[in-house]
Amino acid sequence: MRRSLLLAACAFLATAVALPQIALAQAPRRDQQRQEQEAAKKKKSKEEWNDVQAPLQALRNAGPCPYVKVLYDAGRYIEFKDDREASANVAYSGEIQGISAGCQYKDDQPIQVEMEVLFELGKGPQAQGSSKNYRYWVAVTKRNEAIIAKQYFDLPVSFGPSQDRVYATEKMAQITIPRAKDTTSGANFEILVGFDVTPQMAAFNRDGKRFRVNAGTAAVAAAGTTDRQ
Repeated sequence: MRRSLLLAACAFLATAVALPQIALAQAPRRDQQRQEQEAAKKKKSKEEWNDVQAPLQALRNAGPCPYVKVLYDAGRYIEFKDDREASANVAYSGEIQGISAGCQYKDDQPIQVEMEVLFELGKGPQAQGSSKNYRYWVAVTKRNEAIIAKQYFDLPVSFGPSQDRVYATEKMAQITIPRAKDTTSGANFEILVGFDVTPQMAAFNRDGKRFRVNAGTAAVAAAGTTDRQ
């Protein structure tokens, strides 16, 4: 979804001379083959996990881009039934899996940032229904200081009959950061991303606790199998 906001002897001698050249020529080919095999494995892994993010178009700029990162306290979202922290009590969950970003600016023009955010979203055993509207925010801050701007977005998600997790990519094509003068660098700013979480969710994340995105689903399925036996 697209959003906007304000990587014989003579023969032997001839052969002896040629061998190092062949070895040197083969080494890069072997390295290239190894790289190609590794790239193929990575591609297959991404396809299996539905991570099909396309790289952002390279943007030209006069200096470094703003720092872009996920706020740790808000990087994961997890709902528990009756606020009881157990895998069997999970309703809906989510995690920000990665961010790609690029920027451009020159002279005294504002910084224009493009960004893609990959979400992994899950439905647990206590979920009510097959759809969920997740809410997240994007904030621009003066680095290590106050927030300059913050905007909230809705991310509606539907789960199929047999789906306990889905992936979603949010594209933000127009984040504009004004600059006071032409010597103001993008490194002076940060762009933060996070879920709209409750204080309890933030504390859960801050304490380093975590469940899988589809937490509780396997346990409930196993329990159901046992009951039928």
